[in-house]
Amino acid sequence: MARFPLKEAEIVALAEAMETGLAANVAIYPAPPVAVLDLTAAKTAYITAANAAIAAYAAAEAATTAKDDKLDDLIEAMKSDLRYAENTVNFDDDKLKLIGWGGRAAATALTPPGQARLLEAPRQGEGWVYLDWKAPTDGGKPAAYRVMRRERPAGAWEDVATAVITEATLVEQPRTLELEYRIAAVNTAGEGEPSNTAMVVL
Repeated sequence: MARFPLKEAEIVALAEAMETGLAANVAIYPAPPVAVLDLTAAKTAYITAANAAIAAYAAAEAATTAKDDKLDDLIEAMKSDLRYAENTVNFDDDKLKLIGWGGRAAATALTPPGQARLLEAPRQGEGWVYLDWKAPTDGGKPAAYRVMRRERPAGAWEDVATAVITEATLVEQPRTLELEYRIAAVNTAGEGEPSNTAMVVL
């Protein structure tokens, strides 16, 4: 059984085939519910409306392009005046507020990061361990993380890696020993308090 088309072009093509077929086979189809002339009129009305929609869409695209061009012109003009105003009053915040603008924000000193959090060692194998942790919730933004290790129960802490994301896979780690790992967030202002420790035996 044939399926009624969904695409507009295919619907129009079917309408034209029906017009031709109904007009040429009156003996077979003597009284269709919608006469051939009415079917033709409906098709013509659709084509007229479709052409109008295409023209309106093209006009809307042109209008949107023109609007965007004018917005770019406005932005450039505003930025030019804002640069002039900033230089004229030497970025004085109170004077720039008179025109709805503001001066430069005061520079804030970078502070050391806070404590790295929730260190875990969820995966490990022979001579390797995968660590992950959470970034500090306070202090300055970390630039990197020091990954430290020591032998339990009281070995000296030593740096074993540096990470720039909150995870690290360490390979060629000592085997059969009880090892502890911890993380410290660092930036140019200093170092945060070390994280909790994670203990493993590889």
